[in-house]
Amino acid sequence: MENILKKIEKLTLLNDYLTPEVVRERDVKLGLRNPDGSGVVVGITTKGRVDGYEKVLKDPEKRIYEVKPIPGRLFYCGYDVAKIVKAVEKQKKFGFEEVAYLLLAGELPKPSDLTMFTQELNKRRSLSRAERQIIMGEVENDNQMYALHSVISHMSRCDEEPESTDIAIVCRQSINLIAKFPTIVATNYNVLRYSKGFDLKILRPKPELSTAENFLYLLHGDTPDDEDAHIFDIALILHAEHGGGNNSTFTVRSVSSSGAGTYMAIAAGIASLSGHLHGGANESVKMMMKELKKGVKNWDSEREIKTYLSRRLEKKTGDGSGKIYGFGHAVYTVSDPRALILKEYARKLAEKHDMMEEFLLYDKIEAVASKMLSERNGKLLSANVDYYSGLVYEMLGIPKELYTPIFAMARVVGWCAHRIEQIMQGKILRPAYIQVSSEERKYLNLRERK
Repeated sequence: MENILKKIEKLTLLNDYLTPEVVRERDVKLGLRNPDGSGVVVGITTKGRVDGYEKVLKDPEKRIYEVKPIPGRLFYCGYDVAKIVKAVEKQKKFGFEEVAYLLLAGELPKPSDLTMFTQELNKRRSLSRAERQIIMGEVENDNQMYALHSVISHMSRCDEEPESTDIAIVCRQSINLIAKFPTIVATNYNVLRYSKGFDLKILRPKPELSTAENFLYLLHGDTPDDEDAHIFDIALILHAEHGGGNNSTFTVRSVSSSGAGTYMAIAAGIASLSGHLHGGANESVKMMMKELKKGVKNWDSEREIKTYLSRRLEKKTGDGSGKIYGFGHAVYTVSDPRALILKEYARKLAEKHDMMEEFLLYDKIEAVASKMLSERNGKLLSANVDYYSGLVYEMLGIPKELYTPIFAMARVVGWCAHRIEQIMQGKILRPAYIQVSSEERKYLNLRERK
């Protein structure tokens, strides 16, 4: 049996390998990226817009464009997220619920609308007995994204119309999921701790608390510090949406376009987000930093940091990927606006929790890594949202196992908004793939094969 498995592996590596020359000859845009690095346009949305570069027309006759790097900006339904964050901070309020309403409805809520929407979320946060039993069934699942995926797919059993694509029902399911995700993520983790010998701690959400406050309360068991909860609320806002082209949202749209139900579509988004090149990158940053601290004795030494990062790029240390996690983005070039915002909140938390030495290490690595990667790749590569999000969560007392589930907890808003939009557009997503060779192979009978 082992011999045939090895043979299949060997043939797979042989027959599935594509040379760069073949890709160029067939004009295939791998990763749905154009040769200049910009994304291939495959859809249209009213939800999110990501600006990281602009195309400058260089040759009008040949329609040749040049990609010009610009400081990154992120918009939700036409509103600059950086300005939303500033307004939320200035008013000292929690803004995630307002953003959720905006992305679902396409416009900012009036005070009365926001009150009713928040009340609806609060009413739906608690888990039913059946939903709690589903979570208890994941008691031995160490991987919290696997557990979350399983729970969400099984939640279809608690819905009388799980396969419906009627917009009214999908809206109801969306609000239900947005409300319950924080409760599910926190409860999943507490059940895991119980399986490892800790006391079982399952709390019910408090109706007077915001989404951010409730999650921290459910996780830790105490009403959270007000400043910490507001910073966590900002983190949720920044992760709520990122246009239709990011891998998990595109996955949700693709699955939704087939007529699949809400729970299957959202579970597919969770599966996509679990990858270390997408949502799982924040955990990868944390693991990378842990190793770097062991390999770099003097945190103030730029030379030592550069030596370690060079070894990592050469696959001589780390996980063998040759990657410096937390840097570069498919769209952002000069800067990721989410990373810039989170960096400032990371600084505040570091001052508050006596972790400035840790923050300054991140800051120094950012400067060194960004320069190294930009020189190596011939294009600007800056820190992305994953670089600082893990540090923020660590200082909020959140275990690294929950970094990616928290990403999903916020992004479910964008997923649901895009799912509704995709259903209304009514087209199944069906991009084309071409075969490497168009030659027909002659079929040989089994006895003739050597």
